[in-house]
Amino acid sequence: MLTKRIIPCLDVKDGRTVKGTKFVDLRDAGDPVELASRYSDEGADELVFLDISASREGRKTFLAVVERVARAIQIPFTVGGGISVVDDVLRALDAGADKVSLNTAIVEQPEFLQAASSAVGSQSIVAAIDAKRKGSSWSVWTKGGSEESPLDAIAWAQEAVRRGAGELLITSMDADGTKEGYDLDLLRTISQCTSVPVIASGGAGTKEHIKDAITIGKADAVLAASIFHYQQISIADIKEFLQTNNIPVRI
Repeated sequence: MLTKRIIPCLDVKDGRTVKGTKFVDLRDAGDPVELASRYSDEGADELVFLDISASREGRKTFLAVVERVARAIQIPFTVGGGISVVDDVLRALDAGADKVSLNTAIVEQPEFLQAASSAVGSQSIVAAIDAKRKGSSWSVWTKGGSEESPLDAIAWAQEAVRRGAGELLITSMDADGTKEGYDLDLLRTISQCTSVPVIASGGAGTKEHIKDAITIGKADAVLAASIFHYQQISIADIKEFLQTNNIPVRI
């Protein structure tokens, strides 16, 4: 079994890290550069930086903040938010990102996903899917969770991989910020029907939730925000817990 990754997420708005519940009621969680540096020092495997209001506001990612974060850390770094053309991808990578996370733009223009993957390689492309339950399935939402698209999340995950995504970041909007656990059905369904690593997002509240995302949800990596920002559980504690449950992690 490959080593499972623990990934703190920085949702950034107006230059500050924020955290909400189900994508609303945002509250301040600190300076993104300070948090990024702390997580790098504490043993995070990777870091995700999402400029969550960029697409909704029709602007590009704040690359000045990306550059500052990149200088402060020694771990791989994924950047998303407002990336809509190949030049945006190149600029984010030039600013210090190792990967880019694409969401709204590839839902609106699926061919952009192929173009981005061709330009920089699938290993640098993460397709982010914000999914919300809709009856017995899940719909895809865009623009920071403010607009529902006509896409089915499972079908879109499969198409995103066909078009060149090297990784999938799956966020349950229903579970986001609730600390009540990941949507394991969503994760397992996507993990079993796609061939690339899946990052679980939305709902982490306990170490058991993270274990369940890996063992039941079949996730390859687990992303969390609140529990790290407010120092409720440490990265070291999670890794020790996973190790004692025979889940391989990088210590």
